[in-house]
Amino acid sequence: MSDEDLAKDLGPLAALTIGVGTMIGAGIFVLPGIAAGRAGPIVALSFVVGGVISLFTALSASELGTAMPRAGGAYYYVNHALGPLFGSIAGLGNWMGLAFASAFYMLGFGSYVVTFLPVPAVPLGLVTITDTQVAALLAGAFFVAVNYVGAKETGRLQNVIVVSLLAILTVFSVLGFLQADLSTLRPVAPKGWGPLLPGTALIFVSYLGFVQITTVGEEIKNPGRNLPMAVIGSVLLVTTMYAIVMLVMMGVVPWQELERLALEVGEGAPVIEVASISFGGIGLAGIGVALITFGGLLATASSANASILASSRINFAMGRDKLVTDWLNDIHDTFATPYRSIVVTGAIILALILVREVEILANAGAVLHLVVYGLLNVALIVMREADPPDYDPSFRVPLYPVTPIVGALASFGLIAFNPLPVIGLAAAFTAAGVVWFFAYARPRTPKQGILGQYVLERADRMPDSAVSAAASVQPDGGTYRVMVPLANPEHQQDLIELASAIAKERDGTVVATHIVQVPDQMALASARDQMDDFDAGSRDLLASAEADAETMGVPVETHTIYSHRGFEEIFDAARTHAADLVVMGWGPDAHGSPGRVESAIDEVAGDVPCDFLVLRDRGFDPSRILVPTAGGPDSALSAAIARILQRGFDADVTLLHVADEGERSEGEAFLAEWATENDLQDAARRVETGDVETAIERAAADHTLLVIGATERGLLSRLVRGTLVLDVVDSVECSVVLAEKHRSRTLRERLFGR
Repeated sequence: MSDEDLAKDLGPLAALTIGVGTMIGAGIFVLPGIAAGRAGPIVALSFVVGGVISLFTALSASELGTAMPRAGGAYYYVNHALGPLFGSIAGLGNWMGLAFASAFYMLGFGSYVVTFLPVPAVPLGLVTITDTQVAALLAGAFFVAVNYVGAKETGRLQNVIVVSLLAILTVFSVLGFLQADLSTLRPVAPKGWGPLLPGTALIFVSYLGFVQITTVGEEIKNPGRNLPMAVIGSVLLVTTMYAIVMLVMMGVVPWQELERLALEVGEGAPVIEVASISFGGIGLAGIGVALITFGGLLATASSANASILASSRINFAMGRDKLVTDWLNDIHDTFATPYRSIVVTGAIILALILVREVEILANAGAVLHLVVYGLLNVALIVMREADPPDYDPSFRVPLYPVTPIVGALASFGLIAFNPLPVIGLAAAFTAAGVVWFFAYARPRTPKQGILGQYVLERADRMPDSAVSAAASVQPDGGTYRVMVPLANPEHQQDLIELASAIAKERDGTVVATHIVQVPDQMALASARDQMDDFDAGSRDLLASAEADAETMGVPVETHTIYSHRGFEEIFDAARTHAADLVVMGWGPDAHGSPGRVESAIDEVAGDVPCDFLVLRDRGFDPSRILVPTAGGPDSALSAAIARILQRGFDADVTLLHVADEGERSEGEAFLAEWATENDLQDAARRVETGDVETAIERAAADHTLLVIGATERGLLSRLVRGTLVLDVVDSVECSVVLAEKHRSRTLRERLFGR
């Protein structure tokens, strides 16, 4: 299998314009009048505070982006580091945050359209859809359609848009400064300093977009240098531009007048009025109004289109990770777009446009992104502390861990300065993400986060509360999980082949584990730190297992577990990694525990945490399979394994039942009924009488694999009398698979059998 790489053809300027282009939008063209009215002249400082908060997250995003250049951006980082519970919260927050922002941008677009184009309002009984809303709905439908058919801006067009906007705002600022009366900025805080952070919360929607640069990290030249420069540079550039524009606007038109224009005329009116005065100073008032109107249309349209594109891709990515239904992932036959994701997202955006309240949409879009940004900073801390082998960022945030901690606290803290209904909305979406995870995603998603793995693999050193919490939110796998404890390289390939065949048939995952047994005198942490010296073969063993499983086209996870116990740890590992089935080797001393009254195989016949298969490997050849059955509790699992191997290897299966003397006809009737019940009607059937062990040994002589259920005899019975299964295994020459089905037993049943 060959890897496919994306060409690294985006330079630093192209990467910078992605961030700048998604941020310079409706925030500066729509919000100035409303924001100035809420805070007065200190609103310019609110933009600076917003930029500083964004900068901390930009630093964390830069490190994660160089370490994990994957599509999906913040959602991917949170889901990968913190697991699918937080991935559900971040995905839902990111998706709906972009939907709210898109509706806000579309209303901004509509407010500029109605300044030069008559758009009729639409009365609907007790309510009326305003001219701005009508224009926004039409524009929103248009951009949804554009994304549906797959048309998109090229990189060159995006550069033209960004350069044009920066040029317009620069000319606007310079001419405005020449007309400004800075005395209108005094007093700086006419309403006190209290509105500073609420003002920041309102305008924070202007900073959504810098993380989008990380989604194209694979395509950036020299990403270790250029990606952080683009992410951080875009925040610094936009923050500076925002602060200057706000100061100029309030210098040209007093902030009280800016608020009146926004409320009485429309959200775009303050910017248009300032442009008229600024350009009027050189006799070009009409041109100035036309230019700034064009800039407003360009900025809001660009931001809206980018947000619709990104928001539809978020739920597409969640569908790929099985956090939402695969129905959303369907690709259009003609346009090759995730059209269902686009339609669903578009419908939500159009519905939100009907809300009409620009402030609510702006605050809601911002607060949901603040949740995601806070989790992104936490994700960085998790990746640093867990330090998984594949985490190798080219850029590292300065002053760690202060930077991500401040970034997380600032992002979460700013949420508190939003209006209470918006805070309630954020809480509702967070709760919805949690409920959705447990009700829908947990049984389906296969991905376990780095945090969960880190805690569960160190369960003996972690607080019980942390282990319990990690286990309680661990995904059920979404796929059938087959764990393979590896110990002997000689039998590794056969174990992996058997496990992979079962996993592939059930659309599952192989979980290869190597349990390194550490002497009681050595601390587990010391063993882990000295891995290369203590167990140099562990990485090679797991790497070989991974390669074998991938050859069969099966997903594989690998884990090294350090424990003072040997065989017993397999049971804890099966619980930790949510195994549905364990496939393990069985040799003379395989996984044994010296000094124990029970041997390894005795434990398998006890109370196992999931289904178990134990392979006595004499060369794995499933071409001719023998399945003895007396209808015991483990025979259904034996039949299921036989069916899987029959389909996977085109094997011949023979069913064997040993009847009592004189009851052959009853035995044939039983075996026919059992074959039908277990979907093995096409298997050959063989009924014998006499000694059970002798009959099985005789039938196994011309077979390559014996699949047999474990005994239910208890510990004391096994110690005194031995077991049928163990005697048979020693007497046949072919490989043997012992099948033991998971079930709970009482203490009496464990000691004496049923």
